[in-house]
Amino acid sequence: MIRKLVVNNVLYRPIRTIVSVIAVGVEVALVILIVGLTSGLMQETAKRIEGIGADIMLQPPSASVFFAFSGAPMPIKIADKLRGIKYVQAVAPVFLQFSSSGGVDVIYGIDPQSFRDVSGGFVFLQGHDMRGPDDILIDDWAAKAKNVTVDGTFRLLDHDFHVAGIVEHGKGARLFVPLETLQELSGARDKASIFFIKCTRPDHTQGVMDEMHSIFPGYEIRPLKDFLSLMTSTSLPGLNAFIESMIALAVSIGFLVILLSMYTTVIERTRDIGVLKSIGASKFYIIRALLGESAFICVIGIGVGIGVSYAARVMFLASFPTLSILITADWIVRSSLIALAGGLLGASYPAWLASRKDAIEALSYD
Repeated sequence: MIRKLVVNNVLYRPIRTIVSVIAVGVEVALVILIVGLTSGLMQETAKRIEGIGADIMLQPPSASVFFAFSGAPMPIKIADKLRGIKYVQAVAPVFLQFSSSGGVDVIYGIDPQSFRDVSGGFVFLQGHDMRGPDDILIDDWAAKAKNVTVDGTFRLLDHDFHVAGIVEHGKGARLFVPLETLQELSGARDKASIFFIKCTRPDHTQGVMDEMHSIFPGYEIRPLKDFLSLMTSTSLPGLNAFIESMIALAVSIGFLVILLSMYTTVIERTRDIGVLKSIGASKFYIIRALLGESAFICVIGIGVGIGVSYAARVMFLASFPTLSILITADWIVRSSLIALAGGLLGASYPAWLASRKDAIEALSYD
């Protein structure tokens, strides 16, 4: 009986139901996409850093695991000290520069030979390695997103670079330029942002790190094999707060729309509530019916939100191939529970209000 009542009530005002469903769907989609985008970008970045193939990375004191925020405060001569440590096979100094021109990119300034010694070299899909100070290497994803071709000109940091080659993605950054060129363009001559260290054998990593700690006290020394676990929203100041704020905003949308919808429903159905009470419906029955209606709307909205999330992901990736949006079952469940809880909370006051109405007053309501 109550199921039929809930379904009929939902279908009785189709426009209001559609608006409520859309609100819940937007709530779910916002949560899934925001978390998916941040998680996807961090995980994809971590995989590219691990793809360099180094065993250890050295950064200045208090440096972030998010390289774009690391700056370049270290003298490049540190590389000579690192090469003198026992069991160190190769050292690659890298200068990082953040660019927001035509997209958000982290540029690697590298010495081709030392970077090759650490990483094993690039896999070239087109073109060749850097040969001159104005050459640039671009990975295949960035080349597709930016419509770049070999031997073309690519403007970066107000400088025209010659596209020497297109390489397979997965070696740290998407854009690579000569180390000295990037240092000059950034006004940081003989500086490096990070050093990648390759040990003679992986089991020598801890011993090398212990010696590095004694030579460079206070510096950030991290094994790359653990880098993926470091890339979390709590590692970047403010990111976790941003995610929580956006989730709170999404929940507020669903909560307010359901509250308004159910409150209006109670006002419109005052006489109906009086009829139910006059034939013996209890307060609990009235509350159950209204909460059931809200839950039904939320379930439909959750389905719509999940569908919108996948559709939006496809559209985003078609427009921005370098993006990574990670949609996981864990956050689908979480967003669904958040939406359901918000909807039921929004319907609680109208349901309580309806249950307290006097049957005689409700029947005489005009």
